[in-house]
Order: sequence, then structure tokens, then C-alpha cells
Amino acid sequence: MESVQQVRNALIVDSVERQAADTPQAVAAIENFRRLTYEELDARANQLAHLLIERGVGKEALVAICMRRSLEFIVAALGILKAGAAYLPLDPDYPAQRLSMLLNDSATRLVLANQSSARQVPSGGWDLVVVDEVGSVAARYPRSKPDTNTGSQDLAYVIYTSGSTGRPKGVEITHSNLANLVQWHQRAFSISRSDRATFQASPGFDAAVWEIWPYLAAGACVQIMDDQTRTAPQALRDWMVQNRITISFLPTALAEPMLDLAWPKETMLRVLLTGADTLHRRPPSGLPFEFVNNYGPTECTVVSTSGVVPPGSQEADRPTIGTPLDNVQVYVVDEQMQRVPAGTPGELLIGGAGVGRGYLHLPELTAQKFIADGFGDIPNSRLYRTGDLVRQLPSGELAFLGRIDDQIKIRGYRIEPAEITASLNNHPSVNASIVVAQSDASGEQRLVAYIMATPGSHPQAGELRQALAEKLPDYMIPSLFVQVDRLPLSANGKVDRSALPLPTDENTLREDLYTAPESEMQERVATIVAKLLNVARVGIDDNFFYRGGHSLLGAQLIARISDIFGVELSLLSVFEDPTVRGISAGIERLFLERLESMSEDEAQRLLATPDGD
Repeated sequence: MESVQQVRNALIVDSVERQAADTPQAVAAIENFRRLTYEELDARANQLAHLLIERGVGKEALVAICMRRSLEFIVAALGILKAGAAYLPLDPDYPAQRLSMLLNDSATRLVLANQSSARQVPSGGWDLVVVDEVGSVAARYPRSKPDTNTGSQDLAYVIYTSGSTGRPKGVEITHSNLANLVQWHQRAFSISRSDRATFQASPGFDAAVWEIWPYLAAGACVQIMDDQTRTAPQALRDWMVQNRITISFLPTALAEPMLDLAWPKETMLRVLLTGADTLHRRPPSGLPFEFVNNYGPTECTVVSTSGVVPPGSQEADRPTIGTPLDNVQVYVVDEQMQRVPAGTPGELLIGGAGVGRGYLHLPELTAQKFIADGFGDIPNSRLYRTGDLVRQLPSGELAFLGRIDDQIKIRGYRIEPAEITASLNNHPSVNASIVVAQSDASGEQRLVAYIMATPGSHPQAGELRQALAEKLPDYMIPSLFVQVDRLPLSANGKVDRSALPLPTDENTLREDLYTAPESEMQERVATIVAKLLNVARVGIDDNFFYRGGHSLLGAQLIARISDIFGVELSLLSVFEDPTVRGISAGIERLFLERLESMSEDEAQRLLATPDGD
């Protein structure tokens, strides 16, 4: 194991450059039918770095990347690091208001986008550079390495997370933090140049950091998933087998159903990593790969603890979150910040090489959450207060028990309800609100907003959703809005969540207008959607995602449509028009194309297929 000092002095750009020198023609990354060799990746990132330096970018500068998963994103991130600067990944699917707020809050003066995402970048006090065709915009610049003096304690990237103050906060991570994650990962999972890894996460989610740099620094190949594959378990399994994937990270909600699939003998997958949410089950015996559960806040560089999950029955204890990474320390403490004995629940504190610098432009909040290390012997070291409740087992593994505050995790996203309520309370029809996580009939977690209406107003669910959609990403928009006369308070004056009424037909706000299905196809699709969402009914103009749908449910919707209608609707088409009307039109178009290729008897049998309900 390398010393802490060796790790802290390492730079990712140096590791990638070594791979480019040693194996220039090896494939670094693949996206559909496009691929980049290490020589091409390094040269194009160098060219982009020279362009950025010419634009005044340097040490500690922050450059935003507003792109989806793509080769251009990888080139952009590496180019920014080569320029000595730090990158800020932004999801182009965020509402324009949120993108503007993040760019203003970060004081970013330069945004990189590709052709498909450039139109999503709002105008403001920043310049936009369109990096298309894998860096061709910088083709006139030198392919050689720029001369920078980046240090291990300099900023590498910033990722925004939901904020308890009602505004998101940027987490600052240094090169030293990143190097510790990368070197632990390479050692723990024996990463080599023969590995083929996946890039599944949105770049704005910190898991993407983990999906890129450990592999590029080792000379492995990073393969980018397409949108139709990345959320559909069976299609994803087939894609992994076909592309000879050897190691992959998938968020918990997607990894769990992958465990139930039959894996063919030609499977090359040897490690399936998961995390970002509570893992509720163990893998069955006989899987061809090792299953590893991981835990870590963004503030501590993606992963802080990790552990192999052995096979077991579903009645066995819930899997743990493992033990600390190399050069990472964990402590379980009580309210007085005193360590508690093993087996006693307490708040988890994290120290060591993964603890980030703090929150961007928020010194007071940084001081509250990043505290002096009173347990270790390293001068000036700090601990991060996670707010997570854990118990340390005799084995040294940590059992995750929940939160000590109101923070929520849904589908891997960390959500501070206060950020949602702050937006809700700005609506003229809302006097006060609170947002909680509840399980629906299928056991899936969903956001439920409880609101007190302003006197004389009659808020509608669609109206509130639309207002929130202008400011918040879709995963932060509640599935249900429940109207109450008052918010129940506890003795200390805080809202008593346990006293909130359950959603019912009587107290749940309905959509602005319900439009009944106008055809048999729309009727059948509305029935499918309503059952998936566990709601009584949906109108033909109801938005699948506004009513509580998400990408995993979208994959289930596509599979159900395939079973019933025999057509393969794409997830992209659902995102483009997520109403029952739009989905039905898409099915009918594909249905007619299929009918044209059939005999009359085959067509009659297909048209008579029952919906299976």
C-alpha cells in the first residue's frame, strides 16, 4: 500500500498521460460506434487545455461542463484538469433557472457544452464554448502537454448537492482526495488495462467521478451506456455481456433487480459495485460476479466505506456498508461528540484522505460540518459530520440505520426537503409546507408534499408541479401533494412528521384537469401507467414523470408495452413526450409499422391480444 504522502502527491492527469505514452493505441473510451484511443484522448485534452489557458483559465479556476455522458465530457473534464483548473459538472436536463443559479453561485465564467447540450445552457455572465466532435474546436492548439504547476491540494472538481438552507451547495474536492479514491479502487478491485468498465451515472452525480478516473488512470476502457440501456435491467445485462464488461457500478435501485437475472456462461463481469441508497437484500448463490456495497457522502470523495456482500437468504440481516477505505478513518459518536462502544448507535464521522475541502463560498456551513479531528494524531486534520446513524459491529463493519436529520435519499439522490419547501412556499397558493418520503403500495420511496393553502386559494397539483419544475430537477418534484388545514407540531414547535395524515383520495390534490382517454389505445396505456404509478387514474395529458414516474419505472413501462403490444418503444421517446397521449401515439406508430410487415391473419391475432390486466 502506498504511503499517505505518496497518495496525496499523485495527480490523475499524470497517470492518464503515462497510459497514453505506454499504450497509445489502446482504447480509452467508447460511446456507441465512436471510440477514443489513449493517444487521442491525451492529445485532445491537451489541445483543450491550451485553449482554456488562453482564455485565462488556471489554478483554482472553476470551469463548468454542461453535457450528458459522452466522449466529449471525458475530454472536457481531462482538459480542464490539464489546464490546472477544476471542473463543475452540470446536468443539461436541469431547469434553466437551476442551471443559472448554480452558475451564478459558483462564479463560473466559462461553460463547455457539446452540440446536443449547448442550447440548454442559459445566458448570463459566462462564456460558452461548444466542444463538438470530441474536441475539434481546439484542433488548432498544440497536442503537447501544457506547462502548469498543479499541486495535490489544488481543487479538482466541484459537485453540487441539495442544501438544507433551501439552496444547493457546492462540494470542493482536491486532487489529493481524488487520488486516494482512485488508488484504493485500483488496489481493492485489481484494476488492469484489460478491464472494461461502465459509465452509467449522470455526470452531475458524484458516482460519475468513480466511473471514469480509476479506469483511465489504469489504462482500462470506459464504455458509455446509451439512455435506452442504462435503466432497463435485462437490456443492461445483455449489453454488459455483449460488450464484455468486467466491472460496473450501478445505483442500488438498479443493481438489486440485476441480481435476479440469469447470467449466461460467457459473462465477463467479475465485480458489480453498488451504492447511493440503502441496500435491502443479498445476492443469491451462483452469480458469476462479486457484489460489493459502498457508502460515502459527496463531501468525502464518493466512497468512504466498502464491503463485499456474501450470498444469503432474504431473511438474513441487511447488508452492511463495509469498512473504511485506505487512509480513511471512521468514528461513531454520541450527541456530545464522544465515541460510543461497538454495537451502540451513533452519528458517523469520517476523517482521513477523502475528506474534501468544504463548501464553495460557504465558510460558516463548512465550519459546522467539517470539524477538527479530536481523535486522530495528524495535525490540522478534520472530520466530516455525515448526519448518518450507524452501528459498528464486532467485525468492524458498519450497519447503516438511517438519518439523524430530515435528509432524504431517493433513487440515489440526496435530497434536503428544505430546498423543496423553500420553492413551494414561494408559490402564492401555499402558506406553509413540508416534504417527506413515504413508501407507496409497492414499497418504493416517493416524495409527498403536505401544504397549507393561503386563505381563499385553491391550489392544483399540476400548477404546483409546474412551478417546481422551473427550479428543481425532476427527482426533487413530489409525487403527491396533500392539503391539510394545519401542519401538526410537536412539543418543541417543529412539524411532527409522525402525525401527518396518510394521503387519501379526499386530501390529495388532483391535477388541474382530467382528460379521459379518447381511444382504446389510450385507455389501455392509461391503465398500464396508473398501475405502475399506484394511482387510481391518469388522464391522457398527465405527465408520467410529474405523477411520480422516474427512469426505472420508465424502463418497466417500456417492458410492459413490449409484452402487451409487441413493440419496442424507446425510453428517449417517453422522455420527449411523457403523456399518455404521446406514449399512445408512439405505440400506434410502431404498431402500424409492424402490422404492415404481417400477413392478415398475424395482424388479426396481434390486434386481439388482451392487455393482460
